[in-house]
Amino acid sequence: MNARRFYILYVLAAAAIIGLIMMLTSLWVPAKAALAQYLLEESWEHYQHTGDKRRPWPWADHYAIAQIQAPKQGVKQIVLSGDTGRSLAFAPGWNEQSGKGGSATVISAHRDTHFAFLKEVSQNDPIILQTAQGDVEYRVVASDIIDATKNKISPEAFADGLILVTCYPFDAIAAGGPLRYLVFAKPVEKLTTFVM
Repeated sequence: MNARRFYILYVLAAAAIIGLIMMLTSLWVPAKAALAQYLLEESWEHYQHTGDKRRPWPWADHYAIAQIQAPKQGVKQIVLSGDTGRSLAFAPGWNEQSGKGGSATVISAHRDTHFAFLKEVSQNDPIILQTAQGDVEYRVVASDIIDATKNKISPEAFADGLILVTCYPFDAIAAGGPLRYLVFAKPVEKLTTFVM
């Protein structure tokens, strides 16, 4: 084999190896995301059956605390304890300061992943929140856009409700702007039926 042929084979082999490495690297992120969702589901099932809060992986600083469903939009997602950036990378996060003393429960998520469906939510749409205490069905009553640098979300002002929060606008090129899109939902009253 002459040197020119050897050089061509060497370049082709190197290109094939680099291509294989790039392909495997590109598959790593989706594989990791799929594994994370599986582990979150396991954490949620464990919490439902035992009431024991278990982290989805040993170094996680969150655990599954609820499940949120938007039946009309075909959405069903695990909700994690806390709404830090590390938690929101994997699922919607439950603001730990909310839901106490009758105040609203506040759940937030990224606009381009878990809460992208909020742009399709309309008034009277059902939202179901499943927690260790049971399922609560909510109905959307309003939505609003606020500037987070000028206004704060007040869970106390929306007693026993649910507030879903994400960045706005949904199609913004750059993330991290000051605008927030809020969806407000109230629990559905259970009607008592009387048998005569």
